Amino acid sequence: MREFKRIFLIVMDSVGIGHAVDAEEYGDFGKPNTLLNIDQAIGGLKLPNLEKLGLGNYDNYLYIRPEKQIKGAFAARFHEQSKAKDTLAGHWEIMGLETTKPFKTFEENGFPKALIDELIAKTGRGVLGNYAASGTQIIADLGEEHMKTGKLIVYTSSDSVLQIAAHEEIIPVPELYRYCEIAREITLKDEWKVGRIIARPFIGTKAKNFKRTKRRHDYALSPFKDTYLDLIKEKSYDIVAIGKINDIYNGCGITEVQKTLNNDDGMDKTIALAKKSDSFHGLCFVNLVDFDMEFGHRRNVEGYASCLEKFDKRLGELLKYLKEDDLLILTADHGNDPTQDGTNHTRETVPGLFYSPSFKKGRYLGEFKTFAMIGATVAANFGIRSSDLLGESLGHLLE
Repeated sequence: MREFKRIFLIVMDSVGIGHAVDAEEYGDFGKPNTLLNIDQAIGGLKLPNLEKLGLGNYDNYLYIRPEKQIKGAFAARFHEQSKAKDTLAGHWEIMGLETTKPFKTFEENGFPKALIDELIAKTGRGVLGNYAASGTQIIADLGEEHMKTGKLIVYTSSDSVLQIAAHEEIIPVPELYRYCEIAREITLKDEWKVGRIIARPFIGTKAKNFKRTKRRHDYALSPFKDTYLDLIKEKSYDIVAIGKINDIYNGCGITEVQKTLNNDDGMDKTIALAKKSDSFHGLCFVNLVDFDMEFGHRRNVEGYASCLEKFDKRLGELLKYLKEDDLLILTADHGNDPTQDGTNHTRETVPGLFYSPSFKKGRYLGEFKTFAMIGATVAANFGIRSSDLLGESLGHLLE
Protein backbone atom coordinates (compact mmCIF):
# COMPACT_ATOMS: atom_id res chain seq x y z
CA MET A 1 0.00 0.00 0.00
CA ARG A 2 1.29 3.45 -0.86
CA GLU A 3 1.67 5.96 1.94
CA PHE A 4 -1.30 8.27 2.27
CA LYS A 5 -0.81 11.80 3.48
CA ARG A 6 -4.28 12.02 5.02
CA ILE A 7 -6.49 9.29 6.44
CA PHE A 8 -10.13 10.01 7.27
CA LEU A 9 -11.43 7.41 9.75
CA ILE A 10 -15.15 7.81 10.39
CA VAL A 11 -16.91 5.80 13.11
CA MET A 12 -20.60 5.47 12.29
CA ASP A 13 -21.50 5.03 15.94
CA SER A 14 -23.51 1.80 16.43
CA VAL A 15 -23.93 0.86 12.73
CA GLY A 16 -23.39 -2.86 13.23
CA ILE A 17 -23.71 -5.40 10.41
CA GLY A 18 -24.72 -8.64 12.11
CA HIS A 19 -24.77 -10.46 15.43
CA ALA A 20 -21.44 -11.65 16.74
CA VAL A 21 -20.91 -15.36 17.36
CA ASP A 22 -21.01 -14.68 21.10
CA ALA A 23 -23.98 -12.28 21.02
CA GLU A 24 -26.11 -14.41 23.35
CA GLU A 25 -23.43 -14.14 26.04
CA TYR A 26 -24.18 -10.41 26.05
CA GLY A 27 -27.95 -10.84 26.30
CA ASP A 28 -28.65 -10.46 22.57
CA PHE A 29 -30.83 -13.43 21.64
CA GLY A 30 -32.70 -11.97 18.67
CA LYS A 31 -29.82 -12.07 16.18
CA PRO A 32 -29.35 -8.30 16.01
CA ASN A 33 -28.19 -6.80 12.74
CA THR A 34 -28.56 -3.04 12.91
CA LEU A 35 -28.16 -2.30 9.22
CA LEU A 36 -29.96 -5.29 7.70
CA ASN A 37 -32.91 -5.21 10.10
CA ILE A 38 -33.48 -1.50 9.48
CA ASP A 39 -33.17 -2.10 5.74
CA GLN A 40 -35.82 -4.81 5.83
CA ALA A 41 -38.09 -3.00 8.30
CA ILE A 42 -38.55 0.03 6.06
CA GLY A 43 -38.58 -1.82 2.74
CA GLY A 44 -35.17 -0.71 1.55
CA LEU A 45 -32.60 1.88 2.55
CA LYS A 46 -31.40 4.29 -0.11
CA LEU A 47 -27.65 4.40 0.41
CA PRO A 48 -26.05 4.79 -3.02
CA ASN A 49 -22.71 6.12 -1.80
CA LEU A 50 -22.27 3.42 0.83
CA GLU A 51 -23.22 0.88 -1.82
CA LYS A 52 -20.44 2.23 -4.01
CA LEU A 53 -18.00 1.67 -1.16
CA GLY A 54 -18.96 -1.99 -0.83
CA LEU A 55 -21.89 -2.09 1.56
CA GLY A 56 -23.61 -4.74 -0.54
CA ASN A 57 -20.98 -7.30 0.40
CA TYR A 58 -22.63 -7.80 3.78
CA ASP A 59 -25.34 -10.42 4.38
CA ASN A 60 -26.99 -10.31 0.93
CA TYR A 61 -29.07 -7.22 1.65
CA LEU A 62 -32.36 -7.27 -0.16
CA TYR A 63 -32.14 -3.68 -1.33
CA ILE A 64 -28.39 -2.96 -1.40
CA ARG A 65 -26.71 -4.33 -4.49
CA PRO A 66 -23.00 -5.22 -4.53
CA GLU A 67 -22.76 -4.79 -8.30
CA LYS A 68 -22.83 -1.02 -7.74
CA GLN A 69 -19.47 -1.13 -5.98
CA ILE A 70 -16.83 1.08 -7.58
CA LYS A 71 -13.45 -0.35 -8.55
CA GLY A 72 -11.45 1.43 -5.88
CA ALA A 73 -13.34 0.21 -2.81
CA PHE A 74 -12.52 -2.60 -0.40
CA ALA A 75 -14.85 -4.06 2.24
CA ALA A 76 -14.17 -6.16 5.33
CA ARG A 77 -16.02 -7.39 8.41
CA PHE A 78 -14.54 -7.09 11.89
CA HIS A 79 -15.33 -9.05 15.06
CA GLU A 80 -14.81 -7.57 18.51
CA GLN A 81 -12.22 -9.28 20.69
CA SER A 82 -12.91 -7.20 23.80
CA LYS A 83 -15.29 -8.47 26.46
CA ALA A 84 -17.77 -5.62 26.09
CA LYS A 85 -20.16 -3.96 23.68
CA ASP A 86 -19.76 -0.32 24.62
CA THR A 87 -18.27 2.88 23.22
CA LEU A 88 -14.98 2.85 25.13
CA ALA A 89 -14.16 -0.80 24.48
CA GLY A 90 -15.06 -0.51 20.79
CA HIS A 91 -13.03 2.62 20.13
CA TRP A 92 -10.09 1.49 22.25
CA GLU A 93 -9.99 -1.79 20.33
CA ILE A 94 -9.99 0.06 17.02
CA MET A 95 -6.75 1.61 18.24
CA GLY A 96 -5.16 -1.60 19.46
CA LEU A 97 -6.38 -2.31 23.01
CA GLU A 98 -8.30 -5.35 24.20
CA THR A 99 -10.64 -4.84 27.13
CA THR A 100 -10.38 -8.19 28.91
CA LYS A 101 -12.44 -7.22 31.94
CA PRO A 102 -15.70 -5.36 31.34
CA PHE A 103 -16.10 -1.98 32.98
CA LYS A 104 -18.30 -1.82 36.07
CA THR A 105 -22.03 -1.53 35.41
CA PHE A 106 -24.83 -0.73 37.83
CA GLU A 107 -27.92 -1.38 35.72
CA GLU A 108 -29.69 -3.74 38.10
CA ASN A 109 -29.70 -1.82 41.40
CA GLY A 110 -28.26 1.61 40.66
CA PHE A 111 -25.15 2.96 42.34
CA PRO A 112 -24.21 1.89 45.88
CA LYS A 113 -25.43 4.07 48.73
CA ALA A 114 -21.86 4.83 49.77
CA LEU A 115 -21.07 6.25 46.32
CA ILE A 116 -24.22 8.39 46.27
CA ASP A 117 -23.60 9.61 49.82
CA GLU A 118 -20.09 10.70 48.87
CA LEU A 119 -21.39 12.47 45.77
CA ILE A 120 -23.98 14.33 47.87
CA ALA A 121 -21.38 15.31 50.46
CA LYS A 122 -18.87 16.59 47.95
CA THR A 123 -21.34 18.46 45.68
CA GLY A 124 -23.67 19.75 48.39
CA ARG A 125 -26.59 18.61 46.23
CA GLY A 126 -29.17 15.93 46.81
CA VAL A 127 -29.74 13.17 44.27
CA LEU A 128 -32.83 12.04 42.35
CA GLY A 129 -33.18 8.84 40.38
CA ASN A 130 -30.17 6.54 40.74
CA TYR A 131 -31.46 3.83 38.43
CA ALA A 132 -31.02 2.69 34.84
CA ALA A 133 -33.11 4.74 32.45
CA SER A 134 -33.43 6.42 29.10
CA GLY A 135 -31.96 9.89 29.38
CA THR A 136 -34.94 11.62 27.84
CA GLN A 137 -37.43 9.64 29.92
CA ILE A 138 -35.78 10.23 33.28
CA ILE A 139 -35.60 13.96 32.55
CA ALA A 140 -39.31 13.94 31.74
CA ASP A 141 -40.05 11.98 34.91
CA LEU A 142 -37.84 13.89 37.36
CA GLY A 143 -37.08 17.21 35.68
CA GLU A 144 -39.81 19.21 37.39
CA GLU A 145 -38.84 17.91 40.83
CA HIS A 146 -35.21 18.73 40.02
CA MET A 147 -36.20 22.31 39.17
CA LYS A 148 -38.01 22.67 42.50
CA THR A 149 -35.31 21.09 44.67
CA GLY A 150 -32.03 21.62 42.81
CA LYS A 151 -31.19 17.96 43.30
CA LEU A 152 -29.05 16.22 40.67
CA ILE A 153 -30.65 13.64 38.37
CA VAL A 154 -28.30 10.65 38.47
CA TYR A 155 -28.83 7.59 36.28
CA THR A 156 -27.06 4.82 34.42
CA SER A 157 -27.69 2.22 31.69
CA SER A 158 -26.38 -1.16 30.62
CA ASP A 159 -23.18 0.70 29.70
CA SER A 160 -20.53 1.55 32.25
CA VAL A 161 -21.70 5.13 32.78
CA LEU A 162 -22.78 7.50 35.50
CA GLN A 163 -24.82 10.33 33.99
CA ILE A 164 -25.82 13.55 35.72
CA ALA A 165 -28.62 15.63 34.24
CA ALA A 166 -29.40 19.20 35.31
CA HIS A 167 -31.46 22.09 33.96
CA GLU A 168 -29.18 24.84 32.66
CA GLU A 169 -31.14 27.55 34.51
CA ILE A 170 -31.07 25.67 37.81
CA ILE A 171 -27.46 24.49 37.68
CA PRO A 172 -25.23 26.43 35.25
CA VAL A 173 -23.34 24.16 32.85
CA PRO A 174 -19.86 24.93 34.29
CA GLU A 175 -21.18 23.93 37.72
CA LEU A 176 -22.61 20.70 36.30
CA TYR A 177 -19.22 19.98 34.74
CA ARG A 178 -17.58 20.50 38.14
CA TYR A 179 -19.99 18.01 39.72
CA CYS A 180 -19.11 15.51 37.00
CA GLU A 181 -15.41 16.01 37.72
CA ILE A 182 -16.16 15.20 41.36
CA ALA A 183 -18.05 12.08 40.26
CA ARG A 184 -15.12 11.09 38.05
CA GLU A 185 -12.74 11.33 40.99
CA ILE A 186 -15.06 9.30 43.24
CA THR A 187 -15.49 6.56 40.64
CA LEU A 188 -11.78 5.99 40.16
CA LYS A 189 -12.06 3.57 43.08
CA ASP A 190 -11.82 0.01 41.79
CA GLU A 191 -15.17 -1.07 43.22
CA TRP A 192 -16.97 1.84 41.52
CA LYS A 193 -14.85 2.34 38.40
CA VAL A 194 -17.18 3.19 35.53
CA GLY A 195 -15.97 3.90 32.02
CA ARG A 196 -17.52 7.34 31.64
CA ILE A 197 -19.15 10.14 33.59
CA ILE A 198 -21.49 12.13 31.33
CA ALA A 199 -22.87 15.62 31.94
CA ARG A 200 -26.39 15.96 30.48
CA PRO A 201 -27.63 19.56 30.58
CA PHE A 202 -31.22 20.24 29.48
CA ILE A 203 -33.68 23.09 29.05
CA GLY A 204 -37.45 23.56 29.04
CA THR A 205 -40.24 24.58 31.40
CA LYS A 206 -42.06 21.30 32.08
CA ALA A 207 -41.94 17.59 31.40
CA LYS A 208 -43.55 17.86 27.97
CA ASN A 209 -40.94 20.21 26.55
CA PHE A 210 -37.71 19.29 28.33
CA LYS A 211 -34.90 18.91 25.81
CA ARG A 212 -31.26 17.94 26.25
CA THR A 213 -28.85 20.53 24.90
CA LYS A 214 -25.69 19.95 22.88
CA ARG A 215 -23.41 20.82 25.81
CA ARG A 216 -23.00 17.21 26.84
CA HIS A 217 -19.53 16.45 28.13
CA ASP A 218 -17.90 13.06 28.75
CA TYR A 219 -15.27 12.28 31.38
CA ALA A 220 -13.76 8.97 30.32
CA LEU A 221 -11.04 6.85 31.80
CA SER A 222 -7.73 7.19 30.02
CA PRO A 223 -6.69 4.13 28.00
CA PHE A 224 -4.70 1.75 30.20
CA LYS A 225 -1.68 2.02 27.91
CA ASP A 226 -0.59 3.81 24.74
CA THR A 227 -2.71 3.19 21.65
CA TYR A 228 -1.87 3.53 17.97
CA LEU A 229 -2.93 7.16 18.35
CA ASP A 230 -0.11 7.83 20.81
CA LEU A 231 2.42 6.13 18.54
CA ILE A 232 1.30 8.14 15.52
CA LYS A 233 1.43 11.38 17.51
CA GLU A 234 4.95 10.55 18.71
CA LYS A 235 6.04 10.54 15.06
CA SER A 236 4.81 14.17 14.84
CA TYR A 237 1.80 13.41 12.65
CA ASP A 238 -1.48 15.26 13.18
CA ILE A 239 -4.37 13.55 14.97
CA VAL A 240 -7.50 15.66 14.45
CA ALA A 241 -10.35 14.48 16.69
CA ILE A 242 -13.86 15.38 15.51
CA GLY A 243 -16.90 14.72 17.72
CA LYS A 244 -16.50 12.80 20.97
CA ILE A 245 -13.21 11.12 19.97
CA ASN A 246 -11.19 13.32 22.32
CA ASP A 247 -13.50 12.43 25.21
CA ILE A 248 -13.31 8.71 24.48
CA TYR A 249 -9.50 8.68 24.64
CA ASN A 250 -9.40 11.34 27.37
CA GLY A 251 -7.18 13.49 25.16
CA CYS A 252 -4.49 10.82 24.80
CA GLY A 253 -2.85 10.79 21.37
CA ILE A 254 -4.81 13.82 20.11
CA THR A 255 -3.26 16.98 18.62
CA GLU A 256 -6.41 18.94 17.64
CA VAL A 257 -9.98 18.83 18.95
CA GLN A 258 -13.15 19.86 17.12
CA LYS A 259 -16.39 19.41 19.06
CA THR A 260 -19.60 18.82 17.15
CA LEU A 261 -23.31 19.43 17.62
CA ASN A 262 -24.57 16.48 15.56
CA ASN A 263 -23.76 14.29 12.55
CA ASP A 264 -24.19 17.14 10.08
CA ASP A 265 -21.80 19.34 12.02
CA GLY A 266 -19.31 16.48 12.15
CA MET A 267 -19.50 16.02 8.40
CA ASP A 268 -19.25 19.78 7.84
CA LYS A 269 -15.98 19.83 9.77
CA THR A 270 -14.66 16.71 8.03
CA ILE A 271 -15.49 18.05 4.57
CA ALA A 272 -13.89 21.39 5.44
CA LEU A 273 -10.65 19.57 6.24
CA ALA A 274 -10.86 17.50 3.07
CA LYS A 275 -11.26 20.62 0.91
CA LYS A 276 -7.85 21.96 1.99
CA SER A 277 -4.94 19.87 0.76
CA ASP A 278 -2.66 21.27 3.47
CA SER A 279 -5.21 20.96 6.30
CA PHE A 280 -3.30 18.21 8.10
CA HIS A 281 -0.81 15.40 7.62
CA GLY A 282 -1.93 12.36 9.55
CA LEU A 283 -5.29 11.12 10.78
CA CYS A 284 -8.70 12.78 10.96
CA PHE A 285 -10.64 10.60 13.42
CA VAL A 286 -14.40 11.22 13.47
CA ASN A 287 -17.26 9.92 15.59
CA LEU A 288 -20.83 10.47 14.38
CA VAL A 289 -22.98 9.82 17.43
CA ASP A 290 -26.54 10.56 16.24
CA PHE A 291 -27.15 7.01 14.97
CA ASP A 292 -26.62 5.67 18.48
CA MET A 293 -27.71 8.45 20.81
CA GLU A 294 -30.74 9.79 18.99
CA PHE A 295 -32.17 6.66 17.37
CA GLY A 296 -30.56 3.37 18.44
CA HIS A 297 -31.14 3.71 22.17
CA ARG A 298 -34.61 5.10 21.55
CA ARG A 299 -35.49 2.17 19.27
CA ASN A 300 -36.56 4.57 16.54
CA VAL A 301 -36.29 2.51 13.34
CA GLU A 302 -37.55 5.19 10.98
CA GLY A 303 -35.37 7.86 12.55
CA TYR A 304 -32.29 5.64 12.32
CA ALA A 305 -33.07 4.90 8.67
CA SER A 306 -33.42 8.60 7.88
CA CYS A 307 -30.16 9.32 9.71
CA LEU A 308 -28.35 6.72 7.59
CA GLU A 309 -29.73 8.16 4.37
CA LYS A 310 -28.78 11.71 5.38
CA PHE A 311 -25.26 10.54 6.19
CA ASP A 312 -25.04 8.82 2.83
CA LYS A 313 -25.73 12.13 1.08
CA ARG A 314 -23.06 13.88 3.14
CA LEU A 315 -20.68 11.04 2.35
CA GLY A 316 -21.25 11.79 -1.34
CA GLU A 317 -20.09 15.36 -0.68
CA LEU A 318 -16.95 14.17 1.09
CA LEU A 319 -16.03 11.78 -1.73
CA LYS A 320 -15.79 14.72 -4.15
CA TYR A 321 -12.92 16.24 -2.20
CA LEU A 322 -10.78 13.16 -1.58
CA LYS A 323 -7.42 13.26 -3.34
CA GLU A 324 -5.12 10.58 -4.70
CA ASP A 325 -3.09 10.55 -1.49
CA ASP A 326 -6.15 10.34 0.79
CA LEU A 327 -7.61 7.19 2.36
CA LEU A 328 -11.17 6.98 3.70
CA ILE A 329 -12.14 4.28 6.23
CA LEU A 330 -15.71 3.80 7.48
CA THR A 331 -16.45 1.56 10.45
CA ALA A 332 -18.45 1.30 13.71
CA ASP A 333 -17.74 0.63 17.39
CA HIS A 334 -20.63 -1.75 18.24
CA GLY A 335 -24.25 -2.26 17.19
CA ASN A 336 -27.51 -0.76 18.45
CA ASP A 337 -30.26 -2.50 16.52
CA PRO A 338 -33.47 -0.46 16.96
CA THR A 339 -35.62 -3.47 16.03
CA GLN A 340 -34.55 -5.35 19.18
CA ASP A 341 -36.07 -5.30 22.65
CA GLY A 342 -34.68 -2.95 25.29
CA THR A 343 -32.59 0.18 24.80
CA ASN A 344 -29.06 -1.20 24.95
CA HIS A 345 -26.20 -1.69 22.53
CA THR A 346 -26.14 -4.97 20.61
CA ARG A 347 -23.11 -7.24 20.26
CA GLU A 348 -22.35 -7.16 16.53
CA THR A 349 -19.68 -7.30 13.92
CA VAL A 350 -18.83 -3.98 12.25
CA PRO A 351 -18.02 -2.90 8.70
CA GLY A 352 -14.70 -1.76 7.35
CA LEU A 353 -15.03 0.15 4.08
CA PHE A 354 -11.75 1.41 2.56
CA TYR A 355 -11.56 3.81 -0.36
CA SER A 356 -9.01 6.00 -2.11
CA PRO A 357 -9.19 7.58 -5.57
CA SER A 358 -5.77 6.00 -6.13
CA PHE A 359 -7.04 2.42 -5.76
CA LYS A 360 -7.31 0.62 -9.08
CA LYS A 361 -9.42 -2.29 -7.93
CA GLY A 362 -11.54 -3.34 -5.02
CA ARG A 363 -13.03 -6.46 -3.49
CA TYR A 364 -14.40 -8.06 -0.35
CA LEU A 365 -11.46 -8.83 1.92
CA GLY A 366 -13.23 -11.18 4.31
CA GLU A 367 -13.68 -11.40 8.10
CA PHE A 368 -11.11 -10.47 10.73
CA LYS A 369 -10.88 -11.27 14.43
CA THR A 370 -10.47 -7.77 15.84
CA PHE A 371 -11.43 -4.14 15.25
CA ALA A 372 -7.74 -3.36 15.77
CA MET A 373 -6.93 -4.31 12.18
CA ILE A 374 -8.14 -0.79 11.39
CA GLY A 375 -5.80 1.00 13.78
CA ALA A 376 -2.91 -1.22 12.73
CA THR A 377 -3.55 -0.33 9.08
CA VAL A 378 -3.61 3.39 9.88
CA ALA A 379 -0.41 3.15 11.94
CA ALA A 380 1.42 1.10 9.31
CA ASN A 381 0.66 3.79 6.76
CA PHE A 382 2.83 6.11 8.83
CA GLY A 383 5.59 3.56 9.28
CA ILE A 384 4.48 2.32 12.70
CA ARG A 385 4.10 -1.27 13.88
CA SER A 386 3.72 -2.52 17.43
CA SER A 387 3.90 -6.04 18.82
CA ASP A 388 2.42 -4.67 22.05
CA LEU A 389 -0.96 -3.81 20.49
CA LEU A 390 -3.70 -5.82 18.82
CA GLY A 391 -4.09 -5.93 15.08
CA GLU A 392 -2.20 -6.45 11.86
CA SER A 393 -2.16 -4.06 8.94
CA LEU A 394 -4.35 -4.78 5.93
CA GLY A 395 -2.28 -2.39 3.86
CA HIS A 396 -0.83 -5.10 1.66
CA LEU A 397 -4.37 -5.98 0.52
CA LEU A 398 -5.37 -2.42 -0.35
CA GLU A 399 -3.88 -1.96 -3.81
